[in-house]
Amino acid sequence: MTEPQWMDEEAGPVVRPYALTGGRTRSSGAQLDLISMVIPRDAPSGSDAGIGPEQRRILEIAGRGASVADIASEMGLPLGVVRVLLGDLHDLGLVDVRDPGKVAPLPSERILKEVINGLRAL
Repeated sequence: MTEPQWMDEEAGPVVRPYALTGGRTRSSGAQLDLISMVIPRDAPSGSDAGIGPEQRRILEIAGRGASVADIASEMGLPLGVVRVLLGDLHDLGLVDVRDPGKVAPLPSERILKEVINGLRAL
């Protein structure tokens, strides 16, 4: 694993995480779930000219298919920083974020009792 660009092995962080986000702690968009999948959009060339190296790296990682947590882990950045950077990329139209699927509702107690009784009858 390579050292993140914002880190220097001997000196520690070269750029403080808050500097990467412009001092922001929240993105302008919705709160991103840890397991939300990040998918890069096919953006016209040159549209990512205003983004930094960290956001370019996020686009690279997302191109292989990754969750928000995967991106934070691979980049070695705090989750809050990655969420802000992802929010910026989403606002620029460079990524889509797919929320995790809804969990099916739990079966009712009546159905569970019927299953148990059916199993006992076997």
